[in-house]
Amino acid sequence: MNLIETKNLWKVYENEGTKTEALRGVSLEIKKGEFLAIMGPSGSGKSTLLQILGLLDNHTEGTYYFLGKDIGSFNPIEIAKLRNEKIGFIFQSFNLLPHETVLENVKLPLIYSSVPESEWNKKAEAAVVSVGLASRMHHQAIQLSGGERQRVAIARALVNDPEVIFADEPTGNLDSKSGQAVIEIIQKLNTEMGHTIILVTHETYTAEYAQRIIRLLDGQIESDEKVKERKTSADKFVK
Repeated sequence: MNLIETKNLWKVYENEGTKTEALRGVSLEIKKGEFLAIMGPSGSGKSTLLQILGLLDNHTEGTYYFLGKDIGSFNPIEIAKLRNEKIGFIFQSFNLLPHETVLENVKLPLIYSSVPESEWNKKAEAAVVSVGLASRMHHQAIQLSGGERQRVAIARALVNDPEVIFADEPTGNLDSKSGQAVIEIIQKLNTEMGHTIILVTHETYTAEYAQRIIRLLDGQIESDEKVKERKTSADKFVK
């Protein structure tokens, strides 16, 4: 079964009578357990597509199925619940609370979940350990390096055990060494833990850690191909 399927997806923005077509008839299928990268130049629609697939924005026309259900039939409360419980996000700018500890930042998605409060610390601690930050558990986010902050963001995305993790330019603000550590962790979430990953990046080398690359141009899919020589932790990371 497909985790995600879109049919003829359009997104049109309107501002003072001017219409901008950000997506134009995008149809795609993403299976559970896939690691997909989305690429394209600025203005190609890749960020718009990520926001729609991540339930952060609505499409204008077409159909979006998540776990076989038509998202168009959900009300805003149901959408918010689905997004919190089934989707994890990793952003380029980390989006952490700077003066809260690593543990408190990772616990945030659990506040809105159905997980009993008595289990929050245990789940959050396990997520922090999984990204190699056990020794930084009680440090404030502001005390961490950029690479460490992004690993906190990965742990936060993991804590609800989501169906899919969206990573939006996760190495964009990092140096080469930190970027490699982050993309290797993301790849392991896929290869070792079975998480579905959807990565948006402008870096070809980063995209080649995925199994499949979709390239967008002017709001349409230009190509959709499997990665022939997938990068792994043994390869040198190039920014």
